[in-house]
Amino acid sequence: MTSKIIGTGSYAPAQIVTNDDLSKIVETSDEWIVSRTGIRERRISLEEGTSYMATEAAKKAMENAGVHVDDIDIIVLATTTADNCCPAGACEVQAALGAEKAVAFDIIAACSGFLFGLNVVNSFIQTGIYRTALVIGADHLSKLVDWTDRGTCVLFGDGAGAAVVQASETGIRHMVMGSDGSKGSILSCVARTGGNHFNGNVPELGYLHMNGQEVFKFAVKKVPECVSQVLAGANMDVEEIKYFILHQANYRIVEAAAKRLRQPLEKFPMNMDRYGNTSAASVPLLLDELNQEGKLKQGDKLVLAGFGAGMTWGAAVMEW
Repeated sequence: MTSKIIGTGSYAPAQIVTNDDLSKIVETSDEWIVSRTGIRERRISLEEGTSYMATEAAKKAMENAGVHVDDIDIIVLATTTADNCCPAGACEVQAALGAEKAVAFDIIAACSGFLFGLNVVNSFIQTGIYRTALVIGADHLSKLVDWTDRGTCVLFGDGAGAAVVQASETGIRHMVMGSDGSKGSILSCVARTGGNHFNGNVPELGYLHMNGQEVFKFAVKKVPECVSQVLAGANMDVEEIKYFILHQANYRIVEAAAKRLRQPLEKFPMNMDRYGNTSAASVPLLLDELNQEGKLKQGDKLVLAGFGAGMTWGAAVMEW
């Protein structure tokens, strides 16, 4: 027994911010951003919070899967930008959906979050504890971005992606996850500076901070490494894979992964040109796009892989 993705959904805010729009805020240009990242525009939330975006993506995933809300046993929301410290964003999604029978909780693994969530529910399903799950990746990164820092503000966007995962005889073949906390400082965001009544410090929210060169070096090494690892665990050859659905952080990272895996770039679909880096939403948003375009056929073999702050990484190989 394993688990299978039987439906997908996604949500992106209506507000589009182009590279030319950003050039009016910071010293940058469309050519500068595109040549370094492949990003041309991103969606920015003006009113929608993380839980709202997650809920909308979940509704579409359930509709696509043909399941009723009462069928959902567990909801896992991967996010680093929950609307509140508590309640958990997943509990807010549960309430919005009316999924009274489901247990709900959040996980934090940054851009690897959806892969971590998928692994968690796959483990529950394999043990027979639950049968049908909602795995959601959603992030509202625009609220953490320093819009005066061109090194980060040009990269990120807001959005959500979701998948309905159900017990099946076919589907996920193998998964891997990893973390290296010693590299945590190269991509970080301080939540609060430790202020409280007794030490007299005023709590302050932080912004995303990234050492771009170090993140790039980490990603171009770790992504193909974990893809090779998950394929070996499934006893599958790289040539069997129809699509490699990677975290959409940077065109050059995806290109480098394709070269290291010795696979044509056509097998690596991308949409970061329209959405930017949406963190935990990135992989499920792209997966849903491929699904809605009819590009995924029963039996297709796919690899999903992500990397993110922590540093974290994860990959899954599955049959559609």
